[in-house]
Amino acid sequence: MVARYIWLTALVLVGIAYLTRRRWEPRLTRRGIDLRAVPWRWYLAGFPATVIRMRLTWRQTCLLNNLSISPRGNRGLLGGLVVQGSALRQIPPRLGLPRPTRGGLVVKVGLHAGQTPAPFVQAVDALAHAWGVYGVRVTSPARGLVVITVTARDPLTDAEVAETPEPARLLMARVGRIESGGAWLVDFRTVAHWLVVGATTSGKSNWLGALLVALARQPVGLVGIDCKGGLELSLWAPRLSALAINRRQARALLEALVTELESRMSVCRAAGVRNVWELPEDDRPMPLVVIVDEIAELYLSDGSREARDETTACAVLLLRLAQLGAALGVHLVVAGQRFGAELGAGVTALRAQLSGRVAHRVNDPTTAEMALGDLAPDALAAAQMITEEERGVAVTTVGGRWLRARSTHVPTDHAREVAAETAWLRPDFPALASATAEGVEAV
Repeated sequence: MVARYIWLTALVLVGIAYLTRRRWEPRLTRRGIDLRAVPWRWYLAGFPATVIRMRLTWRQTCLLNNLSISPRGNRGLLGGLVVQGSALRQIPPRLGLPRPTRGGLVVKVGLHAGQTPAPFVQAVDALAHAWGVYGVRVTSPARGLVVITVTARDPLTDAEVAETPEPARLLMARVGRIESGGAWLVDFRTVAHWLVVGATTSGKSNWLGALLVALARQPVGLVGIDCKGGLELSLWAPRLSALAINRRQARALLEALVTELESRMSVCRAAGVRNVWELPEDDRPMPLVVIVDEIAELYLSDGSREARDETTACAVLLLRLAQLGAALGVHLVVAGQRFGAELGAGVTALRAQLSGRVAHRVNDPTTAEMALGDLAPDALAAAQMITEEERGVAVTTVGGRWLRARSTHVPTDHAREVAAETAWLRPDFPALASATAEGVEAV
């Protein structure tokens, strides 16, 4: 009862603040607080209506989805027989006090003795339907406790235009927003290598563009491998330290990158440190981000001995970069429409090293399984439900959990402008540039 009064008092205070906002809005604006970004309609109308709907439907929803229990059990003695059935009076678990968020709410549910979170996970669709919200997510951070996260509306319906905000730190890139409304951050210092899959027009190339927009203004070396003749990454050629456009160039470039790894390994060994981040800043080599677009083109072979040797060499070199690169400041981003063991030897081993995963809409379940199956098996259904209209929407793994996200829109003209504006930041790696100078005539 006390909690209800506290909640009603807070709601009244928020309403008063909204009605009197014009008086103190200029002061907050001068301090950098933008009240226009506050979702007032949700806080004042949507949130109270959703809470009331939750309270009114909680008991019935729990009964229909087997979320309630009977204190007397489901078995009884009738004469000399044991009869099993459902009790007429069942007790639902205790629904806590909802806490509003910018796009939904969070509420805790205390489980009865012997209850598990599994029935609540299976009932998320029923809960969303009963409460009239876009989506419901169930987690269990502690034994006997379930946390229900409600999303009122899909925050990924509109695609933002890519910007270049200042990064929080080196090798951190904002590539879009997540389903909770927050920023979608890719941090190579935390997750060193990434696998990005998606069918044509699903938003995979746009994700790469958003990543490059964010990294282009940082003191980072960017290297591209695009065996489709440079069709996608050629827009970023002014900012790239090296670009391979066919498999012969890719092999030479990967060999040069492995040589660079060995050089950095020697520097760390001489300094007595385990990785480049323990070196003094003046002695630290510049980080490198290697983007491989359409990985299948790198593994395709016409059956000739030369082609088989090239694909085998590329697979081995990529795997070595993934295994050693994180400690030496070399990071991989591997993208493709398809990704599976049928591409060739070493693909599964490479997948194991790419701990960051992004799955857009895919044409075959095998690719989704390869991208998410080993880290977030319960995300497979969400990834395969992405429609053709949801360009840029993807399922990604962050901190051991999965969520939906959408990359910011990167028009071709904008990508070309950012590449030209940041060309002066391109670091020189002569060995990498000379490696891609060979094999231009090979297609």
